[in-house]
Amino acid sequence: MLIRTPDPETADGIVADFYRGDLDDDGFVFSHTRAMAVNPEALAAFETLVHAIVPSIGVRTYELVTLAAAGALRSPHCLLAHGRKALRAGALDEDQLEAVARDGDHADLSDADRAVMRFARRVSTDAADMSDADSQELREAGFDDRQIVDIALAAAARNYFSRALQALTVPVETELVGLSPRLRDALLSPVRRASAG
Repeated sequence: MLIRTPDPETADGIVADFYRGDLDDDGFVFSHTRAMAVNPEALAAFETLVHAIVPSIGVRTYELVTLAAAGALRSPHCLLAHGRKALRAGALDEDQLEAVARDGDHADLSDADRAVMRFARRVSTDAADMSDADSQELREAGFDDRQIVDIALAAAARNYFSRALQALTVPVETELVGLSPRLRDALLSPVRRASAG
């Protein structure tokens, strides 16, 4: 990564607050936090956006959207970070997370979960060709107008964040606390499949 990032030893203000969150949770500051902390106001705005989205759709749906979008984008940063967040929040258990990461599916997923993930993948790969039929699938799965908008915002927000990290060639910490080698391997499988193809 070419850019110089704020040093955790000397960070203050809002940057120190962002760093403290990583330190408290994992004992070190992630490269993606350091990169985004170069513009702490933008990072704060992103977090505000996420906090405005989650209440209407819930943590589980937000994490399914995020994992589907990150997989479509081949974003190792976001696959690993949100795999871990989904586990810590109880949104998915280990077997569900592994199946979602490897196959995009799991027996415990509802039709609504599957619709959300399809929508997020479309936003991340083919947004220009989406139509009302894509939103209609969410409506038929039981989501209301606000939830449909927030699912679209969650997927679009993941595109913003993941693509920024990729563009800046931010290093990926693959040895994440709380993820077994099996789960790391599963979460990184969309990235490896794309590289092999």
